[in-house]
Amino acid sequence: QVQLVESGGGLVQPGGSLNLSCAASGFAFGLYAMNWYRQAPGKERELVAHISISGSANYADSVKGRFTISRDNGKKMVYLQMNSLKPEDTAIYYCNGGLGYWGQGTQVTVSS
Repeated sequence: QVQLVESGGGLVQPGGSLNLSCAASGFAFGLYAMNWYRQAPGKERELVAHISISGSANYADSVKGRFTISRDNGKKMVYLQMNSLKPEDTAIYYCNGGLGYWGQGTQVTVSS
């Protein structure tokens, strides 16, 4: 059974940090690129960060220099370190990868 389970979301003040985690199971994690997406209320889901099998990363312009995606193939985990958070980063964050698998999402709220 394929599962992607996100964790680490929460409420944080502007300028703060959060580290999201995604635990994968049920597929050959090391053979697939992985992604973090987000969806804010009333907006379309957007790609935030991508990491290749080898660990090369790409980011949306809106998060470059603030977010870092990483992966641990041995643990079948992918992470998103988010620094200098802004209110506009508020969204549900989803882990994605493999053959189009999605997690259930984790809420990130940036507010004072």
